[in-house]
Amino acid sequence: MGLVESKRPVVLIVEDEFLLRMEAADMVRAAGFEAVEAANADQAIEILEARRDITVVFTDIQMPGSMDGLKLARAVRGRWPPIKIVATSGRLHVGETDLPDGGRFLPKPYSPTQINGLLRELICDS
Repeated sequence: MGLVESKRPVVLIVEDEFLLRMEAADMVRAAGFEAVEAANADQAIEILEARRDITVVFTDIQMPGSMDGLKLARAVRGRWPPIKIVATSGRLHVGETDLPDGGRFLPKPYSPTQINGLLRELICDS
């Protein structure tokens, strides 16, 4: 059974806290994009290997599992260079040099307006 690829840009949300992941997915959908959810970096890699339509990886930085969000961002950049990367955290501040080229940092808490603006900037202006 093959996966159906979306006609809308697809954002992979990687967040270990269920309610935050659900809220981020709602914001992404409200902005007009499709949201796919992963609870950790390992699930995110599985999704990326299965789908070719992911446009943006939106990842929390501090997550349990085999890699945190920064390691995931570097892995995504190495294996899927066209995918845009957004990292977020409520505890850490990450500079551009901490992220792979083109990666963006969005501090928590973020608003629907911030999500909408950032995704449109990354996806529509590229």
